[in-house]
Amino acid sequence: MPEVIFNGPEGRLEGRYHPSDDPQAPCALILPPHPKAGGHMDHRIPVAMYEQYKRRGFSVLRFNFRGVGRSMGVYDNGQGELQDAAYALDYMQSFNQNAPFSWVSGYSFGAWIGMQLLMRRPEVAGFISMSLPTNTYDFAFLAPCPASGLVTYGTEDPIVPADDVDRVVSKIRVQKGHEILTHRIEGADHFYTNHLEGALEVIEDYLDDTLDPRYSPPREMKLLEG
Repeated sequence: MPEVIFNGPEGRLEGRYHPSDDPQAPCALILPPHPKAGGHMDHRIPVAMYEQYKRRGFSVLRFNFRGVGRSMGVYDNGQGELQDAAYALDYMQSFNQNAPFSWVSGYSFGAWIGMQLLMRRPEVAGFISMSLPTNTYDFAFLAPCPASGLVTYGTEDPIVPADDVDRVVSKIRVQKGHEILTHRIEGADHFYTNHLEGALEVIEDYLDDTLDPRYSPPREMKLLEG
């Protein structure tokens, strides 16, 4: 799990980058939760997402938004953080110029940033959004959404009510041939306390159904995890 420092719009950004052994492997970018709420790249949910793609043979990067850890700059209400994400994707793609596509996975605030990023980057072929903050941010920018993806959320989330997620996602238009699926995690709160394993299983199943079989984890890894 190499530590990396790369250039961002306001100076250096700190990350953790795993390069695939396959020069033609796809890429995945992992986006952490809100910087002002203590969000960072080593939060257990971004780390779990990172490991999911790593097992599938992706080149994968997670990083700290500006002002967090060793990343330079100050919080910029989402606009600067979106720029940070774009620079992070550029950095990873500079080492993976033969990558056939990229995925973006984000948690909470990071999920909102990720869905903005995919609107600007046609190489993003799919997304995972966990605890999407639909009651805090406007999602009108998805007009229409150009990629398929999965949104997971808890039925006992006191921060983002499940019904609000259903309401917002049902109104998102998607380009022809794409689909946004939702999955309620029964009993889970915003942080997936005691429910993260179940949420990750849902994501694993979705990735198995969506990705080419060559990007499935080796059978022995699944047996070990089970």
